[in-house]
Amino acid sequence: MLANNAYKKLRELLVAARGEADLTQVELSLRLRRPQSFVSKYERGERRLDVIEFGEVARALGIDPLRILGKFYREIS
Repeated sequence: MLANNAYKKLRELLVAARGEADLTQVELSLRLRRPQSFVSKYERGERRLDVIEFGEVARALGIDPLRILGKFYREIS
């Protein structure tokens, strides 16, 4: 899978997880102590998350980061 498609899939999984957690971008940003634009930008692909940020987002969503990564790798394989 091309890197751009992989990043798109990861973004889709994070957006879906936010929806499953019933959180708005604003609510998630408050949990992260970041501006709403931070969430918006990574969800739209305007910026990438580093591994530390990814872990913070997953925890703010109430999800084990390894669970999201497991689903990600199953779906791109």
